[in-house]
Amino acid sequence: MDILRLYSAFLECGRVTTDSRVISGGEMFFGLKGENFDGNEYALKALEAGARYAVVDEDSAAAASGDSRVIVVHDTLEALQALARHHRENTFVDGKRLTVIGLTGTNGKTTTKELITRVLSVKYNVTSTQGNLNNDIGVPLSVLGINSKTQIAVIEMGANHPDDIEKLVKVCEPDYGLITNVGKAHLLGFGSFEGVKRAKGKMYDYISEHGGSIFLNADDENLVAMAAERKGLKVIEYGIGYWNAVVLPSDAGHPFVRMAIPDSVTSSVAEPVEATGNPSVPELVEGPITNQNRTENLLCLETHLAGSYNANNIAAAIAVGLHFGVSLEDALQAVSEYIPKNNRSQLEKTERNILIEDAYNANPTSMTAALDNLATVHAPRKAVMLGDMRELGTESVAEHIAILKKLASMDLDLVCLVGEEFHKALGTVTELVEVTKWFQTSDELATWLKENPISDRTILIKGSRGIRMEKVLPEL
Repeated sequence: MDILRLYSAFLECGRVTTDSRVISGGEMFFGLKGENFDGNEYALKALEAGARYAVVDEDSAAAASGDSRVIVVHDTLEALQALARHHRENTFVDGKRLTVIGLTGTNGKTTTKELITRVLSVKYNVTSTQGNLNNDIGVPLSVLGINSKTQIAVIEMGANHPDDIEKLVKVCEPDYGLITNVGKAHLLGFGSFEGVKRAKGKMYDYISEHGGSIFLNADDENLVAMAAERKGLKVIEYGIGYWNAVVLPSDAGHPFVRMAIPDSVTSSVAEPVEATGNPSVPELVEGPITNQNRTENLLCLETHLAGSYNANNIAAAIAVGLHFGVSLEDALQAVSEYIPKNNRSQLEKTERNILIEDAYNANPTSMTAALDNLATVHAPRKAVMLGDMRELGTESVAEHIAILKKLASMDLDLVCLVGEEFHKALGTVTELVEVTKWFQTSDELATWLKENPISDRTILIKGSRGIRMEKVLPEL
């Protein structure tokens, strides 16, 4: 593969697509292959639709077409990733290599990425991952979205297998790294929780080997230990407890995350320090939250994010912003203006109910956090509608039983469960029988809700992507 020729063609286009249906004119089209599709078959159609170039595999029919606009490579995915890496290595701002912040974690990646982007955008022109395009295709596409106006790039990386992060960091080459958390997700691919930590830890490995720095949640014992294992790793510490900040209670009048943050946090993220495994946490101030009993001023933050677990995501965004020179006041303003979408930590008041919509995905860690948050919400009547947590392998039944036991300990007047994994676990938790209904699919639950409307409840909706729990929303 002639990377210089490929890059020259890319610079002519300025835009890359893998979908022949969205050609607007002038793009570089990559014919990628998947289990159920072959983009090479649409390469010539993409050119007819206005694409300037089409990149195809050498064994494709398009490769033999003789069209001068067809660029032939051995493997289109490898070519896409190589092109992205070359673009990253050759993008400079004021004579210096573009700063890239790499982001991964079990939960909260997309929300944290959106918050960081908004905070940094106060001062910089930021390019970030669109939506959750964070896999081996999405990451190179995100990198290729960097343009001449970009001053900082924020790249989200997801992982289902042990070597995913190791591969993706080589594409985007981050200067800074941030892991939101590590939890029990995709255990079928990772094998175990230790496997999750090893895979996500490849972010720390890359940063350590290349002299970068990580943003480290000093309140997270797993992340602190992982950082300390990497000799010489430089960290910028943050955290709710580390900062002596306070997450304020939620209730019907204040359903979103609210925080009180000391203005002293500005000085805590200026320069990275070597990871030791023992962050120097300030002494906690006891008693009521007032400025009178503290040496620093408290700044109040009101958000549009449902779920107290988002406090860590907010803290991460603030830490990144402060490190890059965004004032604390401006960072808090940017966070306060962020309104989530795509069924992530959304709160919606319908004519009949209050909905906590977190239906985009689920795993044991995020499901537990969502239920813990619901337990703290002051509401007279609560219900949950949960779909299976997928890709848990041999631990699936045990993890679903653990969730059922947690539900049994909560004050709920309706529990609706969807999927075969919950069905397998149901027989072991008899305490839920009176309030629990099970459905094979979310469509079945939606039909039941239409025939049996419910009202005057605060309802959590959550499940793995494949269950599509958002289908029940119109009936609530």
